[in-house]
Amino acid sequence: MISQLMYDGLEKFAMELSMLVKADQCAPSERLLHVMISGMQSMSDKDKTNTDDVLPGIDLEFEPEASALAPEPHSYETAYVTSHKQACRAGAFSFDGSLVATGSVDASIKILDVERMLAKSAPEDIEPGREQQGHPVIRTLYDHTDEVSYLEFHPKEHILASASRDGTVKLFDIAKPSVKKAHKVLTDCEPVLCVSFHPTGDYIAIGTEHHVLRVYDVHTTQCFVSAIPSQQHKAGVTCVKYSPTAKLYATGSFDGDIKIWDGISGRCINTIAEAHSGAAICSLQFTRNGKYLLSSGMDSIVYLWELCTSRPIQTYTGAGTTGKQEHQAEAVFNHTEDYVLFPDEATTSLCSWNSRNGCRLTLNSLGHNGPVRYITHSPNAPAFLTCSDDFRARFWYRRANNQ
Repeated sequence: MISQLMYDGLEKFAMELSMLVKADQCAPSERLLHVMISGMQSMSDKDKTNTDDVLPGIDLEFEPEASALAPEPHSYETAYVTSHKQACRAGAFSFDGSLVATGSVDASIKILDVERMLAKSAPEDIEPGREQQGHPVIRTLYDHTDEVSYLEFHPKEHILASASRDGTVKLFDIAKPSVKKAHKVLTDCEPVLCVSFHPTGDYIAIGTEHHVLRVYDVHTTQCFVSAIPSQQHKAGVTCVKYSPTAKLYATGSFDGDIKIWDGISGRCINTIAEAHSGAAICSLQFTRNGKYLLSSGMDSIVYLWELCTSRPIQTYTGAGTTGKQEHQAEAVFNHTEDYVLFPDEATTSLCSWNSRNGCRLTLNSLGHNGPVRYITHSPNAPAFLTCSDDFRARFWYRRANNQ
């Protein structure tokens, strides 16, 4: 009942009821409404509904089992550190979590093997008789002429897309051991800031310092833009993300707006104006079930938006309290969507929250000597990567025996 009151915008009554019954803090949810509708319609099949019918990840309509929560982010430890010659500002995990990539202002890209990084950090865990694994850095790519601004792996193949301020997006076939140069190049006339693969891998959306979003056919390199110019942003596109089903994709901009686009027609179907009080949008991430969108902005606040109502269903606060944020910072889910992670620029520490109720968790020092410019979490394991202006990228991992 408290969750339903909060969902309906009746926070005052929800707080009073919560204090009266001494209930634990809970997330906004319209679950009570669905229960009522279920009873009125006498739908017996509703009684059989369970969490097995729901896609994995956060869903505020269902209560998770406390014992099923993943390890908290503060329990992760640095397992490996790699360095570039200049600031490191881009990173990515492969679709299966076996590889990570880092990109730098020095225009270089490194690809690292996750198993090798873990073996280097804990050689005692290597099985007896098994040979020591090789160096974690398995590829170093030099094919850009300016800062590598964004990296993303193909969702199905061992292909890496790299965006750069040199105005190109380059596709590398990293399955080939000798690869040094891209096998395909998408050329733009503006510095490229972000990319997102369509879930099939056949298309790639590209955001640049220009206000018009581009979508490229990966196979033909043909470029598509919306047929309605008025639907575009008013400033450069800072972030773009496809939903897991590709029915939608979302963009954020320096203009402070978040736009939701139809994945087939390419038309803008919704605009969340001044989503972060007018501050530039830094990052976007859909939940696995496609119901919600996580956003971060230059106001150091993280929101979880309910897409069907276009309103923030949860707010994650507490970052940026010791100093104004000067650089863009990503907010990401962990691999189970139990937690939200966000690097605090002033303290160089990791802020994290329970994704459902917004409770802030223990801070974790990230060990960098400069601002953390990028963070990304593994899709299937308790591991994340931080990239910093101190030239370093740190690979973090939570081993099973950590307390």
